[in-house]
Amino acid sequence: MKYNTFTLPNGLRIIHLPSAAPVVYCGYEINAGTRNELVGEEGLAHFCEHATFKGTERRRAWHILNCLETVGGDLNAYTNKEGTVYYAAILKDHFNRALDLLTDIVFHSRYPQQELDKEKEVICDEIESYNDSPAELIYDEFENIVFKGHPLGHNILGTADHLRTYTSDDALRFTSKFYRPENAIFFAYGDLDFKKIVKELKRATKDFAACKPLIDIAPGDRLPLYEPTHTEKDKGTHQAHVMIGNRAYPVHDERRMALYLLNNILGGPGMNARFNLSLRERNGLVYTVESSMVSYSDTGIWCTYFGCDPHDVKRCLRLTRKELDRVMEKPLTTAQLNAAKKQIKGQIGVACDNRENFALDFGKSYLHYGWERDITNLFDHIDALTPEIIQQVAQEIFAEERITTLIYK
Repeated sequence: MKYNTFTLPNGLRIIHLPSAAPVVYCGYEINAGTRNELVGEEGLAHFCEHATFKGTERRRAWHILNCLETVGGDLNAYTNKEGTVYYAAILKDHFNRALDLLTDIVFHSRYPQQELDKEKEVICDEIESYNDSPAELIYDEFENIVFKGHPLGHNILGTADHLRTYTSDDALRFTSKFYRPENAIFFAYGDLDFKKIVKELKRATKDFAACKPLIDIAPGDRLPLYEPTHTEKDKGTHQAHVMIGNRAYPVHDERRMALYLLNNILGGPGMNARFNLSLRERNGLVYTVESSMVSYSDTGIWCTYFGCDPHDVKRCLRLTRKELDRVMEKPLTTAQLNAAKKQIKGQIGVACDNRENFALDFGKSYLHYGWERDITNLFDHIDALTPEIIQQVAQEIFAEERITTLIYK
């Protein structure tokens, strides 16, 4: 695959991946998320994401919602810990319409207070839906424990009390600081002429002064010291919900790929994942058991979740610990390692066939790290992993004395 890239005088970076498909996925990814919130601003990045759809100098909220819908397109957005994304799926004939709309809402939203007051209640309902779902809520609380005292630990949605205090001025202050061309990229995946993409973006962003590209990545020394803890909370739930985990590697750490493979072996989506075989298939103790990892610019997190009968928590923890000890104490055999590599490369290949997710993924890589996502290069890194490297990473991340535990019961 061959990407096209270009940087406008105002600092906006553009990345395009050609495709013969008639549907185009495109949008803006902005280097501003939950970790950019100050004390007292919890949930503000996500609030701005919602508020951005509520009116610009040229469009009212209804016109924004209707603009792409009338031609069968889709407009969406989301916020994560390090970024905010606004994107569209549209037939290529309507690409210019999508580009104009996206540029208008990202850079020219007015955040009318009357509209924001209505949207606050929508977000409050979203918050309450998470509070009613302990299997989701526990992820947020676990990250807040692991990154205690740091914005990476913030719940992306914030709290209803904070949310109801936010005004148009708060949204304008946050977005004027971060929603700038030099702090964003525009991505497009589809059958488009790249020169025309550049021309349209030059026209759409011509009012911004020339500046140098800037990515504001928070330095690692802002992170508080990690202290493993064991926490149990009475939530009055029928089922117990359990998470264990540890801080992990930032995105540029060479050990990250070994943990990526280990995570897939232990708790990945495959039915043959070791936690699933042990806790569910052999012992019938859980319906869901999974593990995940996220790498940020300066740190990371690895964790495992399962839900079980409260009387089975200790047994499930022992079985989970047994699987962690296995990969710590004994290197994978050549056959086991080759099978794991073959499986994860197959999963990556299948995932890449989801064009929307792939577009969002290569946009994210280009925004934060300047990478042109290359699956062949990723496979080369996987192939280079050895049993010794994997065992060393297991010993670093899965050491019992480094594990944090959170239990809802």
